[in-house]
Amino acid sequence: MADPASIQLVSPGQLVNIVLTGGNGFEQAATSEILAARVPVLWTSARGGRSGQWLDVGDTDGLMVVAADPEQSRKLAGASTQGKLFFVLVGPGGP
Repeated sequence: MADPASIQLVSPGQLVNIVLTGGNGFEQAATSEILAARVPVLWTSARGGRSGQWLDVGDTDGLMVVAADPEQSRKLAGASTQGKLFFVLVGPGGP
């Protein structure tokens, strides 16, 4: 995620939208695209420095693992090289 500290706000089981923001705010206009909507969080790097079921947390600041379908997975793969990634918390009944 673009702001590694924001991972502390998310817990496994919560639903999030993953958003890619491109552009640099100067020559290129900033655009945003939802890459994955309403995906459940499986694991985050904000586990108090403890390794977990998914990964060792040594070099994983700002990392979030989500359960994505195949289409969402294609969009998410390598997305961090195309711009900044953010998440938005969504409620269980929201769109």
